[in-house]
Amino acid sequence: MRRILFSLLFTMAAAIAFAGSPVNWSFTTKEAANGGTYVALRAICEEGWHIYALTLPRDDGPLPTLITVAASPAFTAGPILEPPPVEVEDPNFQMLVRYHGHEAEFLIPIERLSKDAFDVVGSVEYMCCNDKTCLPPVTVEFSVPFPATK
Repeated sequence: MRRILFSLLFTMAAAIAFAGSPVNWSFTTKEAANGGTYVALRAICEEGWHIYALTLPRDDGPLPTLITVAASPAFTAGPILEPPPVEVEDPNFQMLVRYHGHEAEFLIPIERLSKDAFDVVGSVEYMCCNDKTCLPPVTVEFSVPFPATK
C-alpha cells in the first residue's frame, strides 16, 4: 500500500512539474519617480488563473503570496508594494479571498547602502487557482543585479 501511495504521489508531482505553471514571473529593476529604485516582480497568469494577495482575511483557506528578500549589507528593502487585489467571496473556500488575476506587479523599494555592485536575492512562494482547482504552492527564486554606481 505504501508503494502504491508513493507511486501515485510521485506521478502526480511529475505531471504537475512537466505541465508547467499557469503563472510566469519576471524580475527586473524599475526606477521610482523620486529617483529611487524598485525590484519589480511581475506575475502573468494564464486566462482563468489567479494568485493570492500578500494578506488574506483568514488563514484557513488558500495560501497568501509570500515574498522574501535576503538581508544584505549593500541595501535595505522597504515594505512590498502590492497592486489592489480583487476581493470576492470564494465558493470553493467558502470565505472572502483577495487575489490578482491576469497580471500583477509587486514592487520592493531598495535603498542602496553601497556604491558597489550587488544582487537582490529572494523568493516568491505562491499558490494559483482557477474556478475549479488549485495547484500546490510553488517557490520561485530570483536574483536581480544592481550595477556599481559612481
